[in-house]
Amino acid sequence: MRVTILKIAHIGNPVLRERSRELTREELARPVTQTFIDDLVETMRAANGAGIAAPQVENPIRVCVVHVQKNARYPYMPDIPLTIMVNPVLTPATTETFENYEGCLSVPNLRGLVERFTRVELAYWDRRGVETKTTLRGLSAGVFQHECDHLDGKLFVDRVRDTTSLTTWSDFDRFYKQAFVEKMMALVAREGG
Repeated sequence: MRVTILKIAHIGNPVLRERSRELTREELARPVTQTFIDDLVETMRAANGAGIAAPQVENPIRVCVVHVQKNARYPYMPDIPLTIMVNPVLTPATTETFENYEGCLSVPNLRGLVERFTRVELAYWDRRGVETKTTLRGLSAGVFQHECDHLDGKLFVDRVRDTTSLTTWSDFDRFYKQAFVEKMMALVAREGG
């Protein structure tokens, strides 16, 4: 199987601000859509991301993928099996939130604190169109919230309440990483994800 690494759209590209359209099961079953999903997964891996959404590669459809396995970019992140979501719907399962230092492949070299729900319910189709439901907790829940935001034209910078938390990756490592990792490890231990 031959895959293509797709070009990632950066902040400023209008496609990142559109609400993506739902797919039908017929569209999902098409070989061109299945090939696109493979390309999206490989693009995420090539960029060393925790996830990526179709609009980030200039395809405004409601498809996103998440996969974390010993990711050097996010060493504090729990492993998340490869999850391909079509037409996902997220619902908060609690009012409790946590602050997550997020970055984005579409917003290079920038991180900022974003408030995320500690637990969410997720309903979606897998790549075969099978309806799936799951509960996500902790840092894992934050990853899925971030990716689903892309499908509604939102970037993490839109959710940063305190712009003084914005930092480059190198300054995050230098000034904030140690304290943040300690908080996230405690969240992962408490929530199991």
